[in-house]
Amino acid sequence: MYSKMKKEAAAAAVVSQNGSLNGSQNGLSHSMAALGLDSAESAKAALPDPTADENGGEENDVKVDIKRGMDTATFRRVGKQMVDYVADYLENIGDRPVLPNVQPGYLRDLLPGAAPERPEDFEKVMEDVESKIMPGITHWNHPNFHAYYPSLNSYPSILGDLLSSAIGCVGFSWIASPAATELEVIVCDWMVKAMDLPSHFLSTSETGGAVIHGTATESTLTCMLAARERAIKDWLKEHPESGYFDAFSRLVCYSTDQTHSMIVRNASFIGIEIRRLHLPEGRTSLNRKEFVQAVEEDKAKGRIPFFVCGSFGTTSSCDFDPVEEIGPVCMSERIWLHIDAAYAGAFLFCPEYRPLMRGIEYADSFNFNPHKMMHVNFDCSALFLRCVEDLFDGLKEDLLSGLKLMKIFKEQGIPDYRHWEIPLGRRFRALKIWFVLRSMGLQGLRKSLRHHVQMADHFAERMGADPEFEVLTKSLGLVTFRVKDTDAVNALLYNLICDDGRIHLNAAETGNPPTYYLRFVCTSHAEQKDVDFAFDVIKSLTARLRSRRLSLSEVQAEREKMLNNLAQQRRITSTG
Repeated sequence: MYSKMKKEAAAAAVVSQNGSLNGSQNGLSHSMAALGLDSAESAKAALPDPTADENGGEENDVKVDIKRGMDTATFRRVGKQMVDYVADYLENIGDRPVLPNVQPGYLRDLLPGAAPERPEDFEKVMEDVESKIMPGITHWNHPNFHAYYPSLNSYPSILGDLLSSAIGCVGFSWIASPAATELEVIVCDWMVKAMDLPSHFLSTSETGGAVIHGTATESTLTCMLAARERAIKDWLKEHPESGYFDAFSRLVCYSTDQTHSMIVRNASFIGIEIRRLHLPEGRTSLNRKEFVQAVEEDKAKGRIPFFVCGSFGTTSSCDFDPVEEIGPVCMSERIWLHIDAAYAGAFLFCPEYRPLMRGIEYADSFNFNPHKMMHVNFDCSALFLRCVEDLFDGLKEDLLSGLKLMKIFKEQGIPDYRHWEIPLGRRFRALKIWFVLRSMGLQGLRKSLRHHVQMADHFAERMGADPEFEVLTKSLGLVTFRVKDTDAVNALLYNLICDDGRIHLNAAETGNPPTYYLRFVCTSHAEQKDVDFAFDVIKSLTARLRSRRLSLSEVQAEREKMLNNLAQQRRITSTG
């Protein structure tokens, strides 16, 4: 306590000497004397040294470059070592187990409870990466990774991200880094042309344009905000006696029970009612009759249908909503049609898959993730818009109206991308796309995508030729299958695969009543020998399963475990 009082008095004396503290100098001198401080100089001596750390060391003794975190010579040395580490990791990733064998909380026991006060050698950091971090990594680019949807990377993309990190710009406006803005416009136009998307998505079109976000969830939320404001504006024009919040309360959007879960979260975020249309048994995509019926029901109740999310490759089975059927309905009812093509969109680089997108000309927005199948590492999500002005109105600011922003964009051909998204700060993501497109070329991308499909075809053939299994669907690089048995038996097989750990895949259920099945996704990292290895693992575990006789209680227990696994997957499937 005395030490604390002494420091406080010393601080008061110094401040008083500088004329920043009002009060009685005599009283202050008395207090100083009582604490054994006879002058301002002794008071200064009693103050704590601001350069001393908690362990008694001096910051001036710390050998660290406060500009860059390490000196340039060290960075050159360890940077080259890191490139070698990354190359070795990706080249030999198949030698590691695809799934980590750790328990929740494992890392807390291995790392200190507080950050280090003194700098540590980078070699020590990398030792801990290999001994502590890597054992807890699920290796998404492993040849035995067949879960979720892919998140492909590539050396060109990694290098693009490295350079982007070095540049370190926050490209919220053109002047914040002109090249970052202009390259984004250019690569988005390149993708529109290479994928044969409607020309109204080009930046040079009368009303359209494109932007790069982080994830499909962010892009979809942005479009829902734009659609919300457009619908309210339309309603108030026809019902001027109504108010904004009256119109807001009437809004309703649509998806099916196969649409990605992000749509439910986003509707909750913006306070909008959502109708999840439940599909009948044997169907995994929406049809026109069901959609029209739902719209008419809601209009009869005084609601305002304003947004529908169509799936171009559903999460569970990679099915496609018939956009050519629901598109005209959306146009006549002025319902915003958003196409979520997070995974399957990249296949439009290949001409043979473009018939899958029939009706895309009706879409108000189209979104796909280059970080899934385009070898552009996470995060990177491209959003293409028919009318950018609607987006500006949805993300409106008081300073500039959507009309003014639109005029500036189209006159100059240069956007201020902070008006195109929810966050104001943004990364230079276009650089890694540019690196990939130039390093691989469109021919290289198409070759990778076709390999992906060929490997899925091979797996489906192996499964279809075995009387033990049935193939439910095969779409692009995804195969869904199950053992010809009960849901509980299939759940047990899935649990055996997870416990075995040699391959990684997911399970899902669709239909009404639901059918439980397993999902097998191929990537460009998997070759035919890897697909055969996965089939052999599944086959051997099925044989082990058949050798067991399950009691009724075991079947019920497996059913409960299956439901818990599915619930957990729903919580973590949102990869964007």
